[in-house]
Amino acid sequence: MKHGQTTKEPLLVTRPDLPPLEDFLPYLEKIWQRRWLTNSGQFHQELEARLADYLGVGYVSLFSNGTLALVSALQVLRISGEVITTPYSFVATTHALNWNGIQPVFCDVDPLTLNLDPSKVESLITPQTTAILPVHVYGNPADVEALEQLADVYGLKIIYDACHAFGVTYKGQSILNYGDLSVLSFHATKIFTTMEGGAIVTNDAKLKKRIDYIKNFGFADEVTVMAPGINGKMNEMQAALGVLQLEHMPRRITRRRALAGIYAKKLKNVHDVELLHRPDDVGHNWAYFPVFIAEEKRDIVYEVLKQHGIFTRRYFFPLISHFPIYRGLPSASPENLPVAERASRRVICLPFYPSLTDGDVEYICDTFISVLAHAAEPAMAHPEWI
Repeated sequence: MKHGQTTKEPLLVTRPDLPPLEDFLPYLEKIWQRRWLTNSGQFHQELEARLADYLGVGYVSLFSNGTLALVSALQVLRISGEVITTPYSFVATTHALNWNGIQPVFCDVDPLTLNLDPSKVESLITPQTTAILPVHVYGNPADVEALEQLADVYGLKIIYDACHAFGVTYKGQSILNYGDLSVLSFHATKIFTTMEGGAIVTNDAKLKKRIDYIKNFGFADEVTVMAPGINGKMNEMQAALGVLQLEHMPRRITRRRALAGIYAKKLKNVHDVELLHRPDDVGHNWAYFPVFIAEEKRDIVYEVLKQHGIFTRRYFFPLISHFPIYRGLPSASPENLPVAERASRRVICLPFYPSLTDGDVEYICDTFISVLAHAAEPAMAHPEWI
């Protein structure tokens, strides 16, 4: 299909980019021949090594999904007490704390990046605080220098939820090299997917060993259990897909960058539309394309676009701090989180994946602009006008 044409299919917020099936079949044949389906098989070992090289990091430990990786990362560093984190993320970020018996302390976000605001972290530190859990939202790096300076002063650990940040660089090096640990997700919605999957990244060989114990029931060898571990291992089919997927990543990132350019050109001067700030010293992975519009129009636009085959998402709405399990926390009060509250009511993520054509993006933009312009009109209850 030519880039100027449209797909004539529903335009979803994301769609997994998979290699040709015929390219994956030889990998499956090898798994069938070896009959080694899990427990650190050959593809598992190969993917860990290739990812470390591709990402420019010391060690990668693969997991069956990103949530288990985050739960395990907290265990590996023996985090307890209170952890300062963001309400502006997917709920798994905070669930991982809850599963470890840790109290989340929500901190507001920076209005420019929507990442954890370091200037508001310090006042939340108490004698019970043991760590900071920032998120690189939309793949935009958190303020790693300021956060790590705070961590050094107060003796805190930092675990980065880097599930959006696969392949992102900051000042010429991988963003995953910051902090004590970084956690990745390879879910079907991510730019690098193994269907389900995840990883913990570290530059510490001793931590790598402990991570591998934790994800394999605590076993160090056949008869020695070092810790109360879980079964978090990635299987060989996931790992094999990952090995093949890596070959396609440069092309996909290039295509994402091109699509982002079309979006930006069409939307940057539209009244009432703000684009995400993307710093020049960051090597972006173009994982998402969020825009911010007037909060009184956002939900109208979201619903009307569906009727035109355009399925956006309100990442992240509601805030984690709004969910019943967390809204009773003192730090969850909306008065404490004004920037995050406003962003969650304004954000809308537009469809963004490599198989979109240029024509698809132009159609999305034209429809979005038209719907937005009429969003305050009573007739929007009957969207046949467009």
